[in-house]
Amino acid sequence: MNKPHHDGSAAAGGASAPRQVLDLKDAVALIVGIIVGAGIFKAPSLVAKFSGSVEVMMAAWVLGGVVSILGALCYAEIATAHPNAGGEYHFLERAFGGDIARLFAWSRMTVVASGSIAIFAYVFADYATQLLRLGEYSSSIYAALIIVVLTAVNIIGIDAGKRTQNFFTFFEVMGLVAIVIAGFFFAHPDPVAPVATAAAAAPAAGGASVSMFGLAMVFVLLTYGGWNDAAYLSAEIKNPHQNIARSLMLGLGLVTVLYLLVSLAYLSGLGIQGMAKSDAVASELLTRAWGSTGGHLIAVIVAISALTSANATILTGARTSYALGRDWSLFRYLGVWDGHRGVPRNAMVVQALIALALVLLGTFTRDGFETMVNYTAPVFWLFFFLTGMTLFIFRHWEPHAERPFRVPFYPVTPLLFCGVCVYMLYSSLAYTGVGGLVGVGVLVVGVILLLFDKRTR
Repeated sequence: MNKPHHDGSAAAGGASAPRQVLDLKDAVALIVGIIVGAGIFKAPSLVAKFSGSVEVMMAAWVLGGVVSILGALCYAEIATAHPNAGGEYHFLERAFGGDIARLFAWSRMTVVASGSIAIFAYVFADYATQLLRLGEYSSSIYAALIIVVLTAVNIIGIDAGKRTQNFFTFFEVMGLVAIVIAGFFFAHPDPVAPVATAAAAAPAAGGASVSMFGLAMVFVLLTYGGWNDAAYLSAEIKNPHQNIARSLMLGLGLVTVLYLLVSLAYLSGLGIQGMAKSDAVASELLTRAWGSTGGHLIAVIVAISALTSANATILTGARTSYALGRDWSLFRYLGVWDGHRGVPRNAMVVQALIALALVLLGTFTRDGFETMVNYTAPVFWLFFFLTGMTLFIFRHWEPHAERPFRVPFYPVTPLLFCGVCVYMLYSSLAYTGVGGLVGVGVLVVGVILLLFDKRTR
């Protein structure tokens, strides 16, 4: 491991560099929009199933918020000390060298960001199909269309992208408020499945609580995922020394409160047994509360939610590929910044093409949400761990460097976060099956490309 000789800044000045155009409101809207997506409409039933009791289920949601805040505190120190459009790519390059950073960027481009965009596009498509079916391959058509349209919107420019995000996020949060109202005041669980009786809700969890809790946490933390993408906007946030940390804390605080209220609303309206048995927990809740009107309403809510997350991931995801193109000649096409529009245009186009390829794969496999979670989780947690470790490296290398934000209770806070990352990496490999192996396989392809590049040089 060698200490870097330069800061690797992707924002080297001039018209072709990212500009500080996002205020605190924009950054919070982006964070909330990325986090609150398909997960909260899909994952709660799986969390209820694998938790096996009301107490364990709610503890999992609280723990998910705590872990995310621990991670956000670590990221806030790193990002304010080293603001850069490359985000984690930049941090890993400084700490571990270019090869690890390039491997991360490859994985994010091919697995994490593109896989997330495909997930959100398919969630939107499934609910849009309930409102207007476009033939046998309706979901695939909708998913492909939304990827193309949102990518085009973001290529128009950062201002168009952030306005779209703020619009979507407002209606998304209002939709979650509607779920809370329906669960607490209008829907009621079946008499045979009272809320207080949870022992039979998830028989699979009975004798294997540790492993099942690990699997439940995979879905909980998936649902909280996305807050780290604020790091990719660190070079574009106004007053970054203060607003990066503020946006992370405000965004995660709002999301944690929303998730707890929504989980309690599901529990109040369906009971834990009803949650565990449901394939579409939000749809079932609103249908029970308001009949077919509720079913149509949730279709619109979920569609807006998926659009919000897809738009935010498109906006932030291409920035790692942009940094990759600047530092790896094999992908130099990606390292072009459109100074007029304020976006990494080529990286966005390539990202969209990969997401479209995953949509095509989904057309043939017909195995959506869980498979994509399996596909992304191991790679996601591996690089989360490595990014957390960069905090220790930077503190050791640069003990007297200016740090506008310092993580509290150092080194306990980052140690806890890195420990959770190791546990989640183990859980995602041990319990997620074939999809996880495919994601790891794509990572191995990246290693082969690195070795090939070294040999050709």
